[in-house]
Order: sequence, then C-alpha cells, then structure tokens
Amino acid sequence: MYAIEVRDHVMIAHSFRGDLFGPAQALHGATFVVDVAFYRPTLTADGVVVDIGRAGEALKRILAPITYRNLDEVPQFAGINTTTEFLCGHIHREMAALARNGELGPGGDGIERIRVTLHESHIARAWFEGPVEA
Repeated sequence: MYAIEVRDHVMIAHSFRGDLFGPAQALHGATFVVDVAFYRPTLTADGVVVDIGRAGEALKRILAPITYRNLDEVPQFAGINTTTEFLCGHIHREMAALARNGELGPGGDGIERIRVTLHESHIARAWFEGPVEA
C-alpha cells in the first residue's frame, strides 16, 4: 500500500461535559498538529498517490472553519464533546467527502483509506482511519 501524508495545525478552544473529564470540563485551549495520510494500492500514471499540494490545501480548507474557534459555539457540534478522537473522525469524514467528489484532483479517485492523526502534545495523540467510501 502506498501512502502520502500532509500536515497542518489548528488552534481551538472547547470544554467537555461529564465527570470523566475532570478539570477539562472548564473551557480550555488546544493546539493540535494534524496529519492526514492517504492510502492507495497502486500509484497513478504520474507516479503519485495523490497531488500533495491539493491534499495540503484540502486540509487547510477543512480546518479553516474551526481554527481559532470555541467549538462549544459551533452549531454543528452542539451537544457533542469535541474530544480529540471525535475531531479525528470529523476531519476524516470531511476529507473522504472531498476525495469522493474529485476535489483532490487526478488520483483522488483511487484513494482507498485515509488516516487522520491529531497530536495533542509530545506524549499524546489520537487517530481515526477508515475507508473513503461513504
């Protein structure tokens, strides 16, 4: 399986509901390093998995609506604990939709899996990996 990976970051604020989260129930900030890996079994005729520039721009577009935002105030996340794991799934769904819609350019149609990793710090990270199809 061939893969390429692009990286960006996002700064957000949020709070969590539930005793499990202890002090994180209070509003707090987070800066995540975001890695998105694209997997396909064969390379395109141009010898790539997907255009790395388009993949990076797609990630920037996905992160833009949540960058410097309090996720508690984003209507689409109302009532949801926007944990690191949840955000991995959210970014995966958005990127998979772009791949299915042809927005990653030539080669995007051959991507079978996407893995999204959010690094919370140098000692903690989470990821979601799954197929591109809906």
